[in-house]
Amino acid sequence: MSETNPDAPILLWFRRDLRLGDHPMIAEAVRTGRVLIPVFLHDEVVEGLGAAPKWRLGEAVGDFAARIGTVGSRLVLRRGRALPSLRALLAETGARDVWWSRAYDPESKARDTEIKAALKAEGFGARSFPGHLLFEPWEVATGQGEPYKVYSPYWRAVKGRDVPAPEPAPRELRAPEAWPASDRLDDWAMGQAMRRGASVLQKHAGVGEEVALQRLATFMRHRVGDYASRRDFPAAEATSGLSENLTYGEIGPRTVWHTGRRAFEEGARGAEHFLKELVWREFAWHLMHHFPQMARDNWRPDWNGFPWRADNEDAERWRRGMTGEPFVDAAMREMYVTGRMHNRARMIVASYLTKHLLTDWRVGLAWFEDCLTDWDPASNAMGWQWVAGSGPDAAPYFRIFNPETQAEKFDPVRVYRRAFIAEGQKDPPETALDFFAACPESWGLAPDQRYPRRRVELSEGRARALAAYDALRREAAAAN
Repeated sequence: MSETNPDAPILLWFRRDLRLGDHPMIAEAVRTGRVLIPVFLHDEVVEGLGAAPKWRLGEAVGDFAARIGTVGSRLVLRRGRALPSLRALLAETGARDVWWSRAYDPESKARDTEIKAALKAEGFGARSFPGHLLFEPWEVATGQGEPYKVYSPYWRAVKGRDVPAPEPAPRELRAPEAWPASDRLDDWAMGQAMRRGASVLQKHAGVGEEVALQRLATFMRHRVGDYASRRDFPAAEATSGLSENLTYGEIGPRTVWHTGRRAFEEGARGAEHFLKELVWREFAWHLMHHFPQMARDNWRPDWNGFPWRADNEDAERWRRGMTGEPFVDAAMREMYVTGRMHNRARMIVASYLTKHLLTDWRVGLAWFEDCLTDWDPASNAMGWQWVAGSGPDAAPYFRIFNPETQAEKFDPVRVYRRAFIAEGQKDPPETALDFFAACPESWGLAPDQRYPRRRVELSEGRARALAAYDALRREAAAAN
């Protein structure tokens, strides 16, 4: 609380915490009894988002603006760099404090550090809160005080920890007598880069806090029991679908944890696996906080000499879902149609790109950044490096997913592949046709075209990848 005027308004700066319930910042702000001015900024971090994440964030902001209106408040929208935008709002409103929920990616941390220092130097209060994670990254450490680098011991360290119960949504936020001017969300055109794809993604998005809470309830009521046995089958409705809602903070992790924990204690078979997936997200952010270079650089320096190819024609075929490998293409098209991709499929397409096509994992990471509506910087980076073999707790490099055998195991009657590949089907489903409605016209694709031939024979691609890995190991051994 500002020492200069404890009765002055507080600016509540929302970012990826677009909900009312399970919100530590809101709960503390209401307890002060002060006037609260909610704000969302289209700032330098938002400006740098890929096409699909930016569109989906715009949908989240619109829903949250409507929801915050139900508790007697408004969401003030401003566009521009964060620090000057906040300074302007402080001057216009007479507020003396700015509060926000913490972010942990390198860009957001750099922005927030600068803003906190600048505001405090100018006599304003600046305070950050938890809320995006269950555990603050600096609060979980090994016995030697070091950050964890392997998931299994991290899980053992946190699974028994107390997690504060989520606080309920407020009934009212105290509003100012006069509101500052606000931009119109539509004027930001956050879906502009999506072009015709936005209307396709809209059909698959589950936007907002109410939808997120209903998704959680549906999962716990109907799916959690079979989660462990069915979650790897991409055509099965076996997962919670909460990844996009957690990304934008439309549901709090404490809410998800406590709901899953109750199911576990009541004997639900898949509940522990579900909790482990939630903690996998925590582990990714734990690593990104302590090792921010993970976002762009090989975690293991010895991989800097691996002969991955830069962007290439094969990678472009991969992006377009035209590799001639049905499971890979179905997954890539699923992402373009729905904005999401099943986790098993993510591992397969990443392995295919980095190993069969020997293409740098950063090429794939950048495409996911542009196309995923549930894009999460930490999970995306860790996932790509895990599959490629260059990352923390990585899969052994010789583990090369075979898309053909993976399809036989996890899509045995071709339900998933038929859902997203129209070519060769007499009456393709809407999802398969929507890929051609969403993809850029410049790609020149149509559902009545012949399905492409394979870009690489799987056995040849595997042998080439293993040979490159063996060469890297020999070079490392010679250097030592």
